[in-house]
Amino acid sequence: MDYQLVIKFWRKSLADEAFLAVIEGKLKEALGDAVELEGYDVSPKEINLFMLASDPRHSFRRAKDVLEGLDILNGVSAAFRVAGGTHFTSIWPIRTTRKFRLP
Repeated sequence: MDYQLVIKFWRKSLADEAFLAVIEGKLKEALGDAVELEGYDVSPKEINLFMLASDPRHSFRRAKDVLEGLDILNGVSAAFRVAGGTHFTSIWPIRTTRKFRLP
């Protein structure tokens, strides 16, 4: 798996942190072996979920269906980078001028 996919959850869009266990379980179910979940980075404004993927765009499309089903897609940003790299390619929301940053 050559890429790191990061899904950023804005805290104001989540009911509480316990909801993350539900999200993680549903993502594992939907994505299976296509990704390897790496963990979280938690800050006061956001929670970043890290996963390794061979095809980050395809993996996010599948994850997007889960996030829509949970009605939290509007509170999410996503991007990917080459594993170990520093430059992110933003894939959600679709805005050509949006830059993805980690805290």
